[in-house]
Amino acid sequence: MDLDLETELSKLSREELERLAKSMMTNGVALSFHGKRSAMHISKKVRPRQTRREPKLHIGSPEAQSKNMLIEGENLQAMVTLYKYRGQVDLIVTDPPYNTGQYFRYNDRWDNDPNDPELGTIVSSEDGSRHTKWIKAMMPRLQIMKAMLKPSGVLAICIDDNELFHLGMMLDEVFGEKNRLAIINWQKTYSPKKANHVASATEYVLVYAKDQNLAKTEHLARDEAMNARFTNRDSDPKGAWRPGDLAAKDKRDRTIYAIQSPFTGKLHYPEAEHEFDQPVSIPTRHWSGMTKKEFRTRLEEWGTPYVEQDIGDGRGKALVLKGSSVKLSGYDAEADPVVHKAMKRARAILSQGNSGKRVLPTIVFSDDKQRNPGAGRPAIKRHLELISQGRIPWTFWADETYEDPIEIGSASWEHKESGHSQTGLNELDAIVGKGHGFQTVKPLKLIKKIAHIWCPQNGLVLDPYAGSGTTGHAILELNSETGSDRRFILVEQGSPENGDKYARTLTWQRLHNAITGDRPNGKKATPLGGGFEYRLLTKTIDAKTVLTMQRDELIDVVLTSHWENHKRSAPSLKRVDEENYQYLVGLDQNGEGYFLIWDNGGPVGSLSVDTYKKVAIEAKKANIEPPFHVYARYEMFQSPNVRFWKIPDKILADLGLNENDEYNNEDESA
Repeated sequence: MDLDLETELSKLSREELERLAKSMMTNGVALSFHGKRSAMHISKKVRPRQTRREPKLHIGSPEAQSKNMLIEGENLQAMVTLYKYRGQVDLIVTDPPYNTGQYFRYNDRWDNDPNDPELGTIVSSEDGSRHTKWIKAMMPRLQIMKAMLKPSGVLAICIDDNELFHLGMMLDEVFGEKNRLAIINWQKTYSPKKANHVASATEYVLVYAKDQNLAKTEHLARDEAMNARFTNRDSDPKGAWRPGDLAAKDKRDRTIYAIQSPFTGKLHYPEAEHEFDQPVSIPTRHWSGMTKKEFRTRLEEWGTPYVEQDIGDGRGKALVLKGSSVKLSGYDAEADPVVHKAMKRARAILSQGNSGKRVLPTIVFSDDKQRNPGAGRPAIKRHLELISQGRIPWTFWADETYEDPIEIGSASWEHKESGHSQTGLNELDAIVGKGHGFQTVKPLKLIKKIAHIWCPQNGLVLDPYAGSGTTGHAILELNSETGSDRRFILVEQGSPENGDKYARTLTWQRLHNAITGDRPNGKKATPLGGGFEYRLLTKTIDAKTVLTMQRDELIDVVLTSHWENHKRSAPSLKRVDEENYQYLVGLDQNGEGYFLIWDNGGPVGSLSVDTYKKVAIEAKKANIEPPFHVYARYEMFQSPNVRFWKIPDKILADLGLNENDEYNNEDESA
């Protein structure tokens, strides 16, 4: 036995060993790596951080700022600090650093202290433990991501082939294999580079639901090319239509029978056209969408009556032209006078329909391979107005038919549908200028498509690896294009050891320019609108820290941490910065006021008769109606107009610093 593995196993308690053995027996396959036990529990040691708002970096109106945020800091610590959004995120879409020897950094101190904010050093492609380090970094973050999602929430995580299989196994373990919604294979380039064996032209997006029974996959918008396939040559009052399949899979005896064509006299079965004097094919499909009686009525719209008749094919009674002498062998349809008359009537009706003089029957007959009108298979008119105006995402987005829903499974998205890597780079160059040093940028079209499918129009999107800010830009653009009100939270740390904090340089600049329309060299584009609040994670927080904060620090913590059960995922509180207010510090989206009782020179004061009177005066001045949300150290006075929040208790609870929290408290028994 490997000594490292033996050491790890010796640390496990009896309960943990039993759980491990049970997992291996029930799941069959599990990802094992050195340090897994530590990686599985490390997130519980993470402590929330004090959050400082950076007003100079806020963009947009106060209302717009309250909806979105860009957080500068380490993402594991940021997600723990974002306790108010635990279980409130609709979609996490993210692009973690790929383990290629160029971008992924690892801090060895994380193994024992995940509160260390440093990113660590680049893990080279020659590092023998690089896969283990990547997995150990990702595992606790995936756990927190799952906790951040709503019960109906979805995670979409971008990856290349370096860690595809490891990531898939981790996601199977954290989310459960049954909750895998899709393995999207998107075309990142249409001119792949040379390679010794196979050139790589694709990357992947692994999509998992927190609970696939609750997750919802939206339809994609139909495009002009799809709608152009619907025509209305017969002036049908229901509008444009196209032929649709009359048959469906499965063998159902009652709806497996032959029908005789009024155009050719030939017999059609659900699975194929029958060749006379040949054996009847084995049934694999059945007629669907209408009863046999309805089928007969629709066929008679071509001008000839039909009857049910046993033709000895071992199926149900066939629908044949009345008076026809049709049989399975020894039959010449062209010599049958009944077929000859039916053919003349059907062709006349078809000609009138094609010229717009009459509406064609509900059941139409397609052209055959030689393009003889009506000589092909029967089909049903499917009207555009009755077809879902969206299309189900499926295995390849270039395919033409989207009417019938199918599961996504493993899907390929070509660059026309999802953009490609060079497009992403060009988009970044266009909005912030060249020289940014970013080489791996996801295209806006890819992220917008994911958000459209898995985030409701008023939903919340989180990106813990914001990078250049593609996700925020995509949400702003999607909102502008569709009138939706999606919100975003972006977390980015960058490379502070090189003096390059992407959050306040590249990421901020991209979002700023998208919102304002500013472009390099003084150029302008159409502003997307919106806004965001900029926050910086600082030191870890506890009761002592809260009670020794300066007023501005405490206001920031109150505004960024406050939540109540009935409005937990609501936008952040808007700060009131007017100097002539002593206690009023913020407003929520309903216009309710938030007050901080602060003694002159500090520290935090108490709610008393005197301080309440000042609160009431300031509320009246600001046109604020009760209830008044009052933060103070002690409650010496009570009023039905006041919702009292005790400091530091309320703040600590809002950050998850309580004994019942799963992540913010280390399990000493682990």
